[in-house]
Amino acid sequence: MASTVHRSGTSGDTRDDRPRVRLGREELLAAADRLLPDVIAPDLDVLLCGINPGLWSAATGHHFARPGNRFWPALHLGGFTPRQLRPDEQELLLEYGLGITNLAARATARADELTRAELTAGGEILRDKVGRFAPRWLAVLGVTAFRTAFTAQHVQVGPQEQEFAGARLWILPNPSGLNAHFTLDKLAVEFARLREAAAG
Repeated sequence: MASTVHRSGTSGDTRDDRPRVRLGREELLAAADRLLPDVIAPDLDVLLCGINPGLWSAATGHHFARPGNRFWPALHLGGFTPRQLRPDEQELLLEYGLGITNLAARATARADELTRAELTAGGEILRDKVGRFAPRWLAVLGVTAFRTAFTAQHVQVGPQEQEFAGARLWILPNPSGLNAHFTLDKLAVEFARLREAAAG
């Protein structure tokens, strides 16, 4: 796949104009343990790997769908997309050389509900997936989950020296609104660093 990483910087519309989906408690609880298909194709520039689907994502069928999650704004502000995409436009990512998968498949209300065994097993599945689809970069969104899944205690946000199943590896902050350590501006800076590396 030809490289289609955008260099749009922070220009463009970043309003959250996604449809106002209203989900009740029963609908969200019914989504627990539901699986969410990947957005993936061979030879991507960057495969973005979340920790696991949240209940909003599982209920809607769209990655990073929960209101308040900063993934889509950070992806745009970091220069990967010419405008802020909505979760229901996730398939457009493939046109930009991007894809989405998850470290663990099971949907939960919070990532800390996952067990160490689930993360470890998910890591092995991810390694096989990256080997088969051969993205140039794998970007894992969550330092703690990566450390747990791969018993790698010394990784930090940013590029990693080691490769992952043939892909170059980058760790991004978790874009969840629960991650108070990173504001949207700081997230955008980290996404932009990856975008610049992927465009090189």
